[in-house]
Amino acid sequence: MAKSQQERRAETRERLLAAARDVIAERGVAGASVDALAEAADRTSGALYAQFGSKDGLLLALLDHWKDAAAVAIAADFSSTDEIDERLSSLWRNFVDPPAEGGDAWVLLEHELWLYACRTPTARAHVAARYESARRGLGSELSASGADSALGTLLIALMIGLEMQHRLDPDAVTDEVALAGLRALLAALPG
Repeated sequence: MAKSQQERRAETRERLLAAARDVIAERGVAGASVDALAEAADRTSGALYAQFGSKDGLLLALLDHWKDAAAVAIAADFSSTDEIDERLSSLWRNFVDPPAEGGDAWVLLEHELWLYACRTPTARAHVAARYESARRGLGSELSASGADSALGTLLIALMIGLEMQHRLDPDAVTDEVALAGLRALLAALPG
């Protein structure tokens, strides 16, 4: 049976996302041309533009896919416990090893996106908005008052730094070390 246009579009979208995951993780944002991304997906550059509008749009969709999968997993874990250690463990586990397929490249691509946004003013506002949303969400989930953007900012900064070191030397930044750092951060903040 022939696929519907909607099914073909969905398949094209998934192929482009998978290709972006692999190509950008290997070559970085600057080294992944639209043509290279389309070729890796066995699609045309026109298909990429039709689906995402631009290479930036494809990259942001890929990162949002992983971020959303991690957020769902974290929210499910958070809803099952009020224990702060269990919540911090879930946060770290889903950050350093996201549940979505190819999620192991997620944070690496987040680093790429951050560098790209620093160098590309048109991408900066969108990336800054993504971080603001994450800061608010984390702050409201883990703050005693229910809404602390400063807490979210510090948690994200600490997790990114820990993840960067963990990626290079997992023995130096174990889960226990990461959780101790997250606990210490929470304990050091007022309220």
